[in-house]
Amino acid sequence: MLRTARLTDALRGRGKTVAAGLGIAAALAGAGSASAVLASNPVPATHASVAKLTSRRRIAAPVHITPGLAPTTTGAKPAATGAAAPATSPAARPAQPATQAVAAPAQPATAPAQQQTQQPVTQPASGPYQIYDSTTPSSIPAGQQAAVYADGAYAASPAQVAGHPGTLWIDTNGSDPSANALDVEPGDATPAQAGQWVAQKLTDTPNQVAIVYTMRSDWSAVQAAVGQLPQWMQSHVRWWIADPTGVPHMVPGASATQWYWGPNYDISTANPGF
Repeated sequence: MLRTARLTDALRGRGKTVAAGLGIAAALAGAGSASAVLASNPVPATHASVAKLTSRRRIAAPVHITPGLAPTTTGAKPAATGAAAPATSPAARPAQPATQAVAAPAQPATAPAQQQTQQPVTQPASGPYQIYDSTTPSSIPAGQQAAVYADGAYAASPAQVAGHPGTLWIDTNGSDPSANALDVEPGDATPAQAGQWVAQKLTDTPNQVAIVYTMRSDWSAVQAAVGQLPQWMQSHVRWWIADPTGVPHMVPGASATQWYWGPNYDISTANPGF
C-alpha cells in the first residue's frame, strides 16, 4: 500500500480511537451533568421509599423532602399557636356506692312468765277523816271531803262541788236510791222509808253500801226498820249518827259521827271504809 494510504488508514484508526475516547469523555461529561442536575433538582422520594424509611426509622409520619431544604417530618408535634389544648383528665373512677350499715334487728322483748309488780291500788284512809256537809256548798272549805243534797230544797249541782273529791250525795225524801246516803230526821225521810230505801238501793247495786243518816235519839227506830231486811243487806248498811257535842268523837256502833253543827257547815268524823 502506498505510504499515503497507510497514513490515511492509520489516521483513520486513530480517529476511531479518538472518537471513541471523545465519546467516552462525552458520556462521562454527560453523566457529570446529569449528576449536577440531579443534585440541583433532586427527585422527590416515592411512597415506597418513604414507607421503607419510616419502617426502618420507626417514624409515625411520612418524610417530605423540599428542594433546597432539609427534610422535615410532618408528623412532628406542631408548635403552639394559641391557648394550650386542654389537658385530658383521666376518666374519673366511679364512686363506690356507700355501704349503709344495716341495723341489727331488734330483739323481741321477752314477756315475763308472770308479772312481778302490780299497779298500786288506792287504799282507803288509814285513819278517821272529816266530812263537811252544808246546804250551801260554796261554804265548804276547798279540797275537803264534802256531803251535799241530791234533791229537796237544797239540792246542789255537780259544778258546785267540783273542787271536792269523793263528794257524798244525800237523798232527803227516799226518792233517789242512787244517792250515797238517806237523811232520816223530822221533815225528811221517815224510819219506815229507811228500810225501803236500803232494800231498793242494794237490790240495784248489791256491791255498794247504803249509808243512813239519823239523829242519835231516832237511831233505834231506824234500826228496827232496817232489821227487817235480809242479813246480807243489813251487813251493807253504814250508820251516820248525829251527836253534836262540839268535840270530835265516834258513837259506838256508828261508822261516822256528826259532832259539830255550825252556821255554814257541819263536821263529821268517819272511820275508814265509810
